[in-house]
Amino acid sequence: MSVNLLKSAFRFMLLMSFLSLMAFSSAEQVALTPPTGLKVLDTPNDTGETLLITWDKMPYEGPGIRYIIYRSESADGPTTEIVSLPSDREYASQMPQYFGFKKQNKNIHAYRANPIWKMKEVKRTKLDGIIKTSQGRDTAVETFFQLAVTDGKKIVMGNEIVSGVPVPNWFRKDRANGMVILIIMFIFVLFYISKAQRNPNVFLRKIPGIDAVDEAVGRATEMGKPILYSTGYYDITELSTICSVNILAHVAKKVAQYDSRLIVPCKWPVAMTVCQEVVREAYINAGRPDAFNIGDIYFIAGEQYSYTVGVDSLMVRERPAANFFLGTFAAEALILAETGASTGAIQISGTDSIYQIPFFVVACDYCLIGEDLYAASAYLARNPRLIGSLKAQDAGKLLLFIAILIGTILITFSPFYPDAEWLQILRNFFTVR
Repeated sequence: MSVNLLKSAFRFMLLMSFLSLMAFSSAEQVALTPPTGLKVLDTPNDTGETLLITWDKMPYEGPGIRYIIYRSESADGPTTEIVSLPSDREYASQMPQYFGFKKQNKNIHAYRANPIWKMKEVKRTKLDGIIKTSQGRDTAVETFFQLAVTDGKKIVMGNEIVSGVPVPNWFRKDRANGMVILIIMFIFVLFYISKAQRNPNVFLRKIPGIDAVDEAVGRATEMGKPILYSTGYYDITELSTICSVNILAHVAKKVAQYDSRLIVPCKWPVAMTVCQEVVREAYINAGRPDAFNIGDIYFIAGEQYSYTVGVDSLMVRERPAANFFLGTFAAEALILAETGASTGAIQISGTDSIYQIPFFVVACDYCLIGEDLYAASAYLARNPRLIGSLKAQDAGKLLLFIAILIGTILITFSPFYPDAEWLQILRNFFTVR
């Protein structure tokens, strides 16, 4: 019985060996032939630095088969090998930014290659005055390409020799989504500015800390103590300082109405002059021009820590009931805020300096973080252009949120529908590059 089993097993092994040999022989029958469909295309959406080489998928592709790309300056050679690629990689379907989402891209190979460049001498003068000459790229010349295939034993050269010259593109189509968003934002800004000009009291989202402004002025009036206001480190040329001055106008008007005292120590002479005129106009609008005291808005020092020491001594001496630190601040932020907190004053701060926000958050009662400073300026000034910009910014944030949501959904479901070209195009549009 055991002998019969051994004979059967031996026959089965012979049969399997024969079938394997036949399969191997049939695979060997697919001989290597010259690759076809070789083309050279200019790479779209670039600055003219690369070329796209494409060729057809061949029937003999598989493990051990590789494509070799040769490059030369003329059709007659000599050629230089630039890359050797596995036959099962580098498909046009892997480059949708260049070839789209067509189904036939799975049967086309694609490779991004560099052309041959004409070189030129570039002279650079070093710090010690020595002129150093080196070679740099000038312009790309017409570059010829030829394709070959190999199985590791022999190389079969292609019959086609193609050439191309890269051309810079004026417009990047893959970034058209950014242009669309920019145009939409412009439309939002113009629309909301026009709307704010017709109705300056248009609804604006609530900004934390704005209500505390009137509370701080009222508290100072009840205590019979002054209010200190600082526009920050920079001169009037900076956007944050301009926003701070807009808020100063609102604070000054409230101070004039409550018949309190406003002190504005300045770090820059030009900013001081602007603050004086803004406060003067606020007192006039409040019907109290006689209460305006130009001596309370003065220049302290142009140096950072000289100004800081001056403001600190002012807070310790005058003991203001409310301190406003609105603008861009640097290392003096914590020094000013801690000194003000030690005097027991209510403090409202706001800055666009990301490094100083944590200090203001800890040491002050209220803090306008980042762009809330600009929003507060528009909120209080009620200038139609500022209001329109603020509303457009909020609309842009909502639009961006919707775009992120749609993009996330498309990225999630697009792998389940690889043949849906419209879905892939939408996903590509919502991709940021």
